Amino acid sequence: MKKVVLGFSGGLDTSYCVKYLTEEKGYEVHSVIVNTGGFSEEELQEIEKRAYNLGVKSHRTVNAIRSYYDGVIKYLIFGNVLKNNTYPLSVSA
Repeated sequence: MKKVVLGFSGGLDTSYCVKYLTEEKGYEVHSVIVNTGGFSEEELQEIEKRAYNLGVKSHRTVNAIRSYYDGVIKYLIFGNVLKNNTYPLSVSA
């Protein structure tokens, strides 16, 4: 059986992808969500539960909060850059 890893948010689009890939294409689907911040532990648990209910073989949550902040966000904040001279780039990113 072919296997595929699917970036999974738990929303309509990625939920559809799980069903399509498993039922229509015959893939063994493994899902992953990368948490860069903004999810509560309860939300992550609900996303994992939804993934399994849809039929994924495995689901993983990757905690990238610290690395995303260190590698991206802090430079946007420290740079204090404005997009089009009006809007903070750190917000729009």
